[in-house]
Amino acid sequence: MDEEPGAGCPPPPMARPAPGTTNGHYDRGVPDCSFCGIAAGGIPATIVLDGKRIIAFRDLNPQAPTHVLVVPRDHFPNVAELAAAGGGLLDEVVAAAREVAAADGIEASGYRIVFNTGQDGGQTVGHVHAHVLGGRSMAWPPG
Repeated sequence: MDEEPGAGCPPPPMARPAPGTTNGHYDRGVPDCSFCGIAAGGIPATIVLDGKRIIAFRDLNPQAPTHVLVVPRDHFPNVAELAAAGGGLLDEVVAAAREVAAADGIEASGYRIVFNTGQDGGQTVGHVHAHVLGGRSMAWPPG
């Protein structure tokens, strides 16, 4: 389900602090990370939400009529590291996912938010991101 632009991100060392932002603009990214490149504006994407600490864009290989990736501008390798960092950024990612669902007209009918973590979890890009999927009936269990 993770078919995003670029080759993905190399996993950063566990002790590496996340890059910061200044005045809502991305300061630096992890080299060769496609999502850092999109957040910095260096890689084109179909942006649907552009916030101070998050960005959301359409997946290049959509698995549902709505398939949007919500990505923090700061580089965290996975959702566990994002949650451990605190600061409310994980809350913002989930709130942005709801905003995307509302804007795409799927909030009332239902949608799925997915964080793939690790190789066995299906994560192919080493920059945390939430998939917002909807616009069709979702099966359970997934993949």
